[in-house]
Amino acid sequence: MASKPFKQSRSSLSAASDASEAQKPPLPPTVTFARRTSSGRYVNYSRDDLDSELGSELGSTDFMNYTVHLPPTPDNQPMDLTVSQKVEEQYVSNSLFTGGFNSMTRAHLMDKVTESKANHPQMAGVKGSSCAVPGCDCKVMSDERGEDILPCECDFKICRDCYIDAVKTGDGMCLGCKEPYKNTELDEVAVDNGRSFPLLPPNGGVSKMERRLSLMKSTKSALMRSQTGDFDHNRWLFETRGTYGYGNAIWPKEGNFGNGKEDGDVVDPTELMNKPWRPLTRKLKIPAAILSPYRLIILVRFVILVLFLEWRIRHKNTDAIWLWGMSVVCELWFAFSWLLDQLPKLCPINRSTDLNVLKEKFETPSPTNPTGKSDLPGIDIFVSTADPEKEPPLVTANTILSILAADYPVEKLSCYVSDDGGALLTFEAMAEAASFANVWVPFCRKHDIEPRNPESYFSLKRDPYKNKVKPDFVKDRRRVKREYDEFKVRINGLPDSIRRRSDAFHAREEIKAMKLQRQNKEDEPIEAVKIPKATWMADGTHWPGTWLNSSAEHSKGDHAGIIQVMLKPPSDEPLLGNDDDTKLIDLTDIDIRLPLLVYVSREKRPGYDHNKKAGAMNALVRASAIMSNGPFILNLDCDHYIYNSKAMREGMCFMMDRGGDRLCYVQFPQRFEGIDPSDRYANHNTVFFDVNMRALDGLQGPVYVGTGCLFRRVALYGFDPPRAKEHHPGFCSCCFGRRKRIASHNTEENRALRMGDDDSEDEEMNLSTFPKKFGNSTFLIESIPVAEFQGRPLADHPAVKNGRPPGALTIPRELLDAATVAEAISVISCWYEDKTEWGQRVGWIYGSVTEDVVTGYRMHNRGWKSVYCVTKRDAFRGTAPINLTDRLHQVLRWATGSVEIFFSRNNAFLASPRMKILQRIAYLNVGIYPFTSFFLIVYCFLPALSLFSGQFIVQTLSVTFLSYLLGITVTLCILAVLEIKWSGIQLEEWWRNEQFWLIGGTSAHLAAVLQGLLKVIAGIEISFTLTSKSGGDDVDDEFADLYVFKWTSLMIPPITIMMVNLIAIAVGVSRTIYSTIPQWSRLLGGVFFSFWVLTHLYPFAKGLMGRRGRTPTIVYVWSGLIAITISLLWVAINPPQGANEIGGSFQFP
Repeated sequence: MASKPFKQSRSSLSAASDASEAQKPPLPPTVTFARRTSSGRYVNYSRDDLDSELGSELGSTDFMNYTVHLPPTPDNQPMDLTVSQKVEEQYVSNSLFTGGFNSMTRAHLMDKVTESKANHPQMAGVKGSSCAVPGCDCKVMSDERGEDILPCECDFKICRDCYIDAVKTGDGMCLGCKEPYKNTELDEVAVDNGRSFPLLPPNGGVSKMERRLSLMKSTKSALMRSQTGDFDHNRWLFETRGTYGYGNAIWPKEGNFGNGKEDGDVVDPTELMNKPWRPLTRKLKIPAAILSPYRLIILVRFVILVLFLEWRIRHKNTDAIWLWGMSVVCELWFAFSWLLDQLPKLCPINRSTDLNVLKEKFETPSPTNPTGKSDLPGIDIFVSTADPEKEPPLVTANTILSILAADYPVEKLSCYVSDDGGALLTFEAMAEAASFANVWVPFCRKHDIEPRNPESYFSLKRDPYKNKVKPDFVKDRRRVKREYDEFKVRINGLPDSIRRRSDAFHAREEIKAMKLQRQNKEDEPIEAVKIPKATWMADGTHWPGTWLNSSAEHSKGDHAGIIQVMLKPPSDEPLLGNDDDTKLIDLTDIDIRLPLLVYVSREKRPGYDHNKKAGAMNALVRASAIMSNGPFILNLDCDHYIYNSKAMREGMCFMMDRGGDRLCYVQFPQRFEGIDPSDRYANHNTVFFDVNMRALDGLQGPVYVGTGCLFRRVALYGFDPPRAKEHHPGFCSCCFGRRKRIASHNTEENRALRMGDDDSEDEEMNLSTFPKKFGNSTFLIESIPVAEFQGRPLADHPAVKNGRPPGALTIPRELLDAATVAEAISVISCWYEDKTEWGQRVGWIYGSVTEDVVTGYRMHNRGWKSVYCVTKRDAFRGTAPINLTDRLHQVLRWATGSVEIFFSRNNAFLASPRMKILQRIAYLNVGIYPFTSFFLIVYCFLPALSLFSGQFIVQTLSVTFLSYLLGITVTLCILAVLEIKWSGIQLEEWWRNEQFWLIGGTSAHLAAVLQGLLKVIAGIEISFTLTSKSGGDDVDDEFADLYVFKWTSLMIPPITIMMVNLIAIAVGVSRTIYSTIPQWSRLLGGVFFSFWVLTHLYPFAKGLMGRRGRTPTIVYVWSGLIAITISLLWVAINPPQGANEIGGSFQFP
């Protein structure tokens, strides 16, 4: 394999340096040096960096070449830069890039990535025709449809280089028919202009970063004028009385702008006077008829709680002071916990978006965008998976297909799949998904399919033909369904296919080794040859990731970094299909382009802490910044797919609206499929997603919940929001306004990029300090200001601060080259984060199993805001565990993360003044709620202790006590009803949440607190393992997993509480009946609270019993007999006085 050195272009941020560099001729490829540190790490240096280093370290430090091994490619002749980039991009998309710690980056050209045929021109491994010139093995140039470009009518296949030679040196003669090319003059012009064929665009002449930064600089002056008041808005905007402060743009009629029509086609300005500037989003306040009583009842209940606790403290139960003391302590904590949970709910709001306004502003012809090309910013979508055995590849593939078919500009969309396990199964499943997308995505666009997850779509129980107007829909759907069934067969057969393939290649290697051994040792006895059993790819080479039989450098914790461009970047202009009989369906006038799809598996090596999911996400942030650099990032779990194809547009409405530059993320609610109809274990979690999150949206914003979240890239980088010093919240700013500090005289551009926790408030961001924060990748550092600029909202109104000019994002995307992908390999290496702030203040935050909450907390702590986007049609849908044990372990993980947050520097007590007080209370509740388990378990045992002892928490059931109890209960019910009114949840969902609050509080939360305390105090980590005792044997039942019983130690406390309360009820009833002077009030109080506990634990008891109708009758019989036996034993142990009387005056006949 040939070695091709290459170097990233380092662009200066000053205009003067840009001008000087533009005059220089292109430099030949040079070598980037690397210095080896004491830890064995190679630190890259550019030529500028070496100038300052050579003087002091040249004599004592070894410098090594940083090279990337590339096989011979057709671009080895001098040619136009754009043409060479296209050739190299084709090569890059067909190459598997690997590399990492102390190793060279290699690009392995793959003939095929999967056993099935690649049939889309953007897909990796797509076949192309070979040049027919003898001695040339290059590929024929192809157009965007993947069809060969043949310059002669004889259809002689010729590559680009041979064609240029024929035109320049062969007198324009075709090498096939020996006839001259008919369009010789046109071809010569094309060649002279650096274009092999008319389909290729002209040469840009600048590097990627220079092109991006020049765009930002060219618009900076006009942008500054528009926001300082010097820009003449009257050129495009016209003010009216009714739109005081808002403008109206001059729009063409029916898209006729710039097409050479007469001036009469342009809308008259007077007609636009009635079209005011419209926002992209609106706040929908909760009606005062609901919100005012809701706040009043909260106040009333708070007063009642204070009076009740004051009465309880003053009126002690002298007969059972220990019972009184425990109950009062628990009640004080419950009141405190309720207050923490209720205060952030004072300001709930709803929001709505206007997609028509978004389309009008960003995708409609205008004076600044005559062609109407999309001006929306790019989005990089992250999908994370780790183990194909626990996360089926078919589920992940369906998620990928829903992303590729999303309703968003294709050229602005990029999808990155993080395979943290480095499994070949996931790799080939993604390749199969990319191949099937060639059929599925155009089908979705043609017939407006929803949802765009094929598994969910073909499983719909409603009429699929409703509202479908095209006559060929039935035929197309039937054909695509057949293709999808075959696709599923291929996916499900991949494990066996990979295993058989690996066995066959391994046997061949053993035979070769034995033959070689026979040749070397002819007379000696032959010993068995032991060769490591490798996992083989479809092209007959070793898989660089995890092997089925783990070995050195090929295991889950020890493998190289891998990047494969599954679908190369699409063309900038729509690529419309045609009526091709060879195609499965008619795609005439349908855009057949597919978004960029990249497979990423970060490098893992022993001795490094890879930080689980948070580390994988940070690796994707860096790799995507180099390859596509979308200013916004959407992260999804592998089982959460896009249910609403316009969800990203709805999220973009908030980011691109006025003030959207201060939003760090837009969180979407999580919705789940496959939940049992009764939602026994509150899997839908609607109280949290529809009550708590809506309420937080009225403060500083909802918390980040790990998936379905649209991030602003620069917020993940740890920067402060724009105008951070103008928005200094006061003590009650969350509900009663905020105090604004006087803005400094620095421009927004100078203050747009400020790092969080910076001591110098008004100092400009110094790019020279970035390597210490972000690592030594020059390309990554240079992409940061570009992402910040492209993520700004439109400066289409004077009130929009820190905006960008319209039409700034209509430029084409840069072509991928090998240097770019090689740099992406280096930033996903295991050593890259050493001595940087990744995971500390940059990216996803490390140190907690709930890295999502901590990451969102850090952003809010810097002054960013977030938004909760509830769409009419669910944005995303996923799966949730419906089995009791799986659900308890899920809650255990969440609670453990909350305990870790409480004992860390991320405790809300330590929040900065930029976080609003009620937002701080909400985060405080996140860290404190697991500790309620101690008091909850004690309170659940109190009824049983009361019944055993014959005492109660109060001296007598007085009218005062009952009145307080009634007031607390009634106000709780009223609050529940009002929450149901303004949130839209159902009463049953609220009740299920209350039940599982007690189930989780007495099991998983207690274990989480114990685990957290042991970890903090003694450094001991405890893992609660899951042991399956039985399996679901009914494959026809969709909810068979609901009835599977799996034992776990988390079940011990709830089972103990149930048994003790049942026995206590029996004992209490027996004592009272046989007592001479029965204490009915104490019995009723204890029995009432015992039934309260047992009612909440009823779903837990059903989970223990298994499937309804399968529990034998003998179980119920023996339960009754055991209860009677316990009662008789208690009577025998403690016989009542006056045994001839029962219940006082009652006597047996």
